[in-house]
Amino acid sequence: MQPSPIQQNPQSEYEQRLEIRASKVRALVKQSDQFSTLRGLLFLTAIAILMASTIWGLLSLKWIGLPVLGFVILVVLHARCIRRLKQARQAEAYYKTSLDRLNDQWIDVRPTGDEFYDPEHMYAGDLDLLGRGSLFQLICSARTKLGEETLARWLLSPATTTEIKQRQKSVEELRNELDFREELELLEAKTHSEIEQTHLSEWVKQPLTEVPAVLKWASMITGGFAALSVISWLLSYSGIAPICVAIIIQVCLLFFIGPRIRELLNQTDEVRDGLSVLSDVLSLIEQRQFESPHLKAIVTALQTDGVPPSRSIAQLRRQIQGLNNCFRNQFSAPLAVLLGIPFHYMFAIERWLKHVGPHCPEWLSAVGEFEALCSLAGYAYEHPQDPFPEIVETDADGPRLEGVDLGHPLIPLQQVVRNDVTLNAENRLLMISGSNMSGKSTLMRTVGTNFVLAMTGAPVRATRLTVSPMQAGTAMRVQDSLQQGASLFYQSVARLSAVVHLADEPMPVLFLLDEILQGTNSHDRRIGAQSVIETLIERGGIGIVTTHDLALTEITAQFGTQAKNVHFEDQLIDGKMTFDYRMQPGVVKHSNALELMKMMGIVLKDVKTETEHEPS
Repeated sequence: MQPSPIQQNPQSEYEQRLEIRASKVRALVKQSDQFSTLRGLLFLTAIAILMASTIWGLLSLKWIGLPVLGFVILVVLHARCIRRLKQARQAEAYYKTSLDRLNDQWIDVRPTGDEFYDPEHMYAGDLDLLGRGSLFQLICSARTKLGEETLARWLLSPATTTEIKQRQKSVEELRNELDFREELELLEAKTHSEIEQTHLSEWVKQPLTEVPAVLKWASMITGGFAALSVISWLLSYSGIAPICVAIIIQVCLLFFIGPRIRELLNQTDEVRDGLSVLSDVLSLIEQRQFESPHLKAIVTALQTDGVPPSRSIAQLRRQIQGLNNCFRNQFSAPLAVLLGIPFHYMFAIERWLKHVGPHCPEWLSAVGEFEALCSLAGYAYEHPQDPFPEIVETDADGPRLEGVDLGHPLIPLQQVVRNDVTLNAENRLLMISGSNMSGKSTLMRTVGTNFVLAMTGAPVRATRLTVSPMQAGTAMRVQDSLQQGASLFYQSVARLSAVVHLADEPMPVLFLLDEILQGTNSHDRRIGAQSVIETLIERGGIGIVTTHDLALTEITAQFGTQAKNVHFEDQLIDGKMTFDYRMQPGVVKHSNALELMKMMGIVLKDVKTETEHEPS
């Protein structure tokens, strides 16, 4: 699927929008200064009238009403101007950040997704999917934790062919919706790290402990009696005694119902902070009309009982806030308790949980999916040269990954070196040999990261990519563990074992193994590596293996035409080592290890081998 024909240049579009927002900021700053000046003049005018009337008797004091009225009007208008100025500055900052992202200055701007990282995951750590400088941080623009969780889940698990194609159509429809994404980004809400809507999903699933009906009726009757007692006392129809009776009854009711109210307060403390932005996001989605079936299905999931979910969520937020004010606002708390208002808020929240709560998980899922799609759409818009991959079903010949001009999406576009990679029934294994720092590991990460993008439903950094759904298994950044008392070789074997067991599942495996079985001798490495690769290929896998040990390159002969040797190499020019990062056919002919040691200042001795010591 190619980009939409109306796709605009993101750099120029962002620059134009930034200039418009910056111009609006300048105009509003000027307007705000004018309001401040006028407020000051009216204040001085009021002081002058006050002095003229009280000290010199020149004017009637009633004239002071005019500047006071004008001052109040200006305060209201100035406050509105300040709100608009704040929004304009947020929009200006949004497009500055967007331009920085296009210029590869996006690290630390968006959430990292560290909380979703699992060190045992089969490829997340090796492919830089989560964390600082990760693919997640580059893509994610979600305003809620729901969207962040959904995007992380998509990156960490492959979708089916149908799901991927549905996401591609949705992303294509959303990619040019700049105004919508700006509106979503500028919602007045707390930042990502301070909101947590997932608590709502957990809360509505908890068993509901309802207050007995007798106590409900008693609280309602007592609240009405207390209100009438207060009104009667204010109108001097009765004394203070009825109010005292009402207070005693309300205290008794609080004794019975109080524990349930405290429980509810504790539960809603974690829920209420994320409700504002959730309601705003839902409102934006509800107002949109979409064409792609997947987006239509998301909107349909939000249509329940004729009441928009945004209104239901906003209603819950008001009820929770009201219940909190009844006990945590020292000015209104006494009157609220006297009139039994906390009981009414508690009953309203319970009704909400009973009638609306069951729909919440579906709403939250829809919001998370929509925000994840918006994140992918923003990424697609900012990378117009990246096409959507062609997703094909795994046929009788096995899985496929055929890429033309594959490049790593986390490397700046100007620095990317692209290579063609073909893995299919005719070519199931690429054995890569090469010099240190020549690009072997980067190529594997390029393949793996583009595979993840394809399985997520996003565009890929390539001219063309055809891929079938698979599960990835990688062994790249394997290290020894002092805490676990595990050697490098032990960790390598453990990781390879996990990849091999992954191949037992029905879905084919894309394996990416860097410096396979490092930490042991060449003989054992040769036998072990060949066994692992044979097992993976026999179970339907395809993949790439890199090695410094040229003896391992002989393994490809065991697989005939289904395996190829390729390599990366370096060149020593004027005492400097250079790399072109281009994959070439065959086995590498030389190593740069000794040259690297010399460049680092290590003096190499003339060491004789055992053969040279043997007598002739």
